Amino acid sequence: MKIFDFIKRKLNFKNYISLDSVDDILLSALINGEEIDRKKALSLPKVSSAVDFITGTIAMIPIKLYKEEFNKETKKRKVTEVDDDRVRLLNDDTKDTLTGVQFKRAIIEDYLLGKGGYAYIKKNRNKVVSIHYVEDDKVQISMNKDPINKNYDILVNDKTYHSYDFLKFLRNTKNGADGVGVTSQVSKAIETAFASLVYQYKQLKMGGNKRGFLKSENKLSEEAIKELKDAWKKLYSSDNEENAVVLNKGIDFKECSNSSTEMQLNESRKDLNAEIDNIFHIKDDYDGTLKEAILPIISEIECSLNRDLLLETEKKDFFFSFDLKEILKGTLKERFEAYKIAKETGWITLNEIRYLENYDEIEGLDVIAMNLGNVIYDIKTKEYYTPNTDSSKKLIKGGDKNEE
Repeated sequence: MKIFDFIKRKLNFKNYISLDSVDDILLSALINGEEIDRKKALSLPKVSSAVDFITGTIAMIPIKLYKEEFNKETKKRKVTEVDDDRVRLLNDDTKDTLTGVQFKRAIIEDYLLGKGGYAYIKKNRNKVVSIHYVEDDKVQISMNKDPINKNYDILVNDKTYHSYDFLKFLRNTKNGADGVGVTSQVSKAIETAFASLVYQYKQLKMGGNKRGFLKSENKLSEEAIKELKDAWKKLYSSDNEENAVVLNKGIDFKECSNSSTEMQLNESRKDLNAEIDNIFHIKDDYDGTLKEAILPIISEIECSLNRDLLLETEKKDFFFSFDLKEILKGTLKERFEAYKIAKETGWITLNEIRYLENYDEIEGLDVIAMNLGNVIYDIKTKEYYTPNTDSSKKLIKGGDKNEE
């Protein structure tokens, strides 16, 4: 009796995965020492889907410029939207080869997977005339050695720029110059998922045929063995149209049961997908994903824009902000219900609610409304008004003053 196993082969990890000395197919991939890079990470459907969702969602949100003014006499705050060329550069035409949407997608992908998103700010004196996206692998950082008074220059194509010449969007940074991408931080988890994908691709190339071994009752000649090997190799080739082999009398095919590796792979695939979702903070519900995956990145971008795209004289009164009304439509009801509860319990005024929503104040709405059993209190005039008795009381230093 002679057993032929034509499935077991020592293969390179780049194309296939070795099963000779290691039972766990994923562990075998890691032992080969193949480092995961950005291209391989994006070849994983789960990673690609998460990155595409995050970049696409943020890229479609318009960025606006606001001016906040405070009147010292009336003690009122007023927020107005400003029409500015920098807003058009960020949202529509960067005056580079990329549109505003393409620009935002590119820098956010670099933020997630690279060392950060970088864009050169081209100015004519103090006026920003264009914004030029620069791939993160083209950027080199020259950092000083002082851990307190940190400073750095940015090098692109051997040309040196000041740090304020660039927009910088950095993930998990500790020096303000470059960050840590997802692939570097959790490379082993992504390597394992990538190995799983390669294994599935290997199975697909084999035509999905069952693995097994041949058992012969009689001793085969070298010529018969060679013919059988050739037929078997043709059966498992990806371009074979005839998924069948004719066996002579005395030769039988025995199907192999699923190995522990295959069963473990099927079981762990769900865990790997869940782990990748956790890496990118993708939740089962949209609101959870918005709060944990989208809003932190938006906050980072807003801070960077305010730091690098505003003049020093503007930073006190102006600020960039994403217009979140479109993506928050699903949570608008929840927000307004929360405002309603806060207003009715006396925690917030209507003008404070309008301020949170970037609306102007309205005269007469700086009051906390209560039911008829209580009173209405004006936080600015320090005056109580009792609707039932149509009387008011104003608190003054040293005592109370009643006014009818």
